[in-house]
Amino acid sequence: MSTIHIPVSVLNLAPIRDGEGPKDAIDSMIDLAQATEKMGYSRYWIAEHHNTPTLVSSATSILIKHTLEHTNKIRVGSGGVMLPNHAPLVVAEQFGTMATIYPDRLDLGLGRAPGTDMLTASALRRSQHDSVYTFPEDVVSLLNYFGPDTKQGKVKAYPGVGTNIPIYILGSSTDSAYLAAKLGLPYVFASHFAPTHMEEAISIYRNRFQPSEYLDSPYMMVCLNVIAAESDEEATFEATTMKQFFLNVVRGTQTKLKPPVENIDHIWSPSEKQIATSMSSVTLLGGKNSIREQLTNFQEKYNVNEIMAVSYIYDPEKQKRSYEILKEVVDGI
Repeated sequence: MSTIHIPVSVLNLAPIRDGEGPKDAIDSMIDLAQATEKMGYSRYWIAEHHNTPTLVSSATSILIKHTLEHTNKIRVGSGGVMLPNHAPLVVAEQFGTMATIYPDRLDLGLGRAPGTDMLTASALRRSQHDSVYTFPEDVVSLLNYFGPDTKQGKVKAYPGVGTNIPIYILGSSTDSAYLAAKLGLPYVFASHFAPTHMEEAISIYRNRFQPSEYLDSPYMMVCLNVIAAESDEEATFEATTMKQFFLNVVRGTQTKLKPPVENIDHIWSPSEKQIATSMSSVTLLGGKNSIREQLTNFQEKYNVNEIMAVSYIYDPEKQKRSYEILKEVVDGI
């Protein structure tokens, strides 16, 4: 059986499942990291969200440190640090310290959105107007903080200098594609919730890419949803958890990750279904053969360098099996 030959990685928003609490979500986050490390996944990234009672991914750097501490070789990183919320020097010091403790295992994904509402963004005490517009300069500052002595100014990150932590530009629109291309950095598109501009963003990044000291050629990653199971029918059933997740986004409600339901149409309206389905349209869904066919078709069309998978499945064991099936597909098992 032929292989698809593509690295696969994990994105975890660290959701709290219905009937559980924050500690359970963190424990599940670690359990999944350890499981996917054994499966051979390339990296394990943790998101940043604030004022969201259904997610525990607010102090991303602490969760990254916790994950590094409980794994051995998988790369761990941010998907991402929302830079408008943080001073670049503080980010450099935090990640520089982690890279010193865990060399060659850390990734830094950077986003330009606050990852929350504007009231919460204001409470994070960094000027949103200034920090959004200075995002390109802030990225360059971080590249320099992690670089050699020759790139350092009067203010330095200790630890941090010389750690050369890989930086990835994250995005859900075309703006970030231009920046990643200009700086010659890897680019990660968030098609798992904002697929509308994916094709355009990929094209912009590749066509405008400028080789740099960090990359000779474009490195395109796409984050998508994966719901894999033993059969198409089981996967369709498990996917109702993901559908309820996106329904809550559409409604602006805060509810924990829900168990799957027999008939999702009893829960959402036709208009809600249309919007939620559109948001989650870039999804690999089904049994192993279906996942293989869908991923092959995706790669034939987009030929990305790496897939990052997020899997909203209520049962932790079935979630791990979903990731296992995806890895079996790319390994040709």
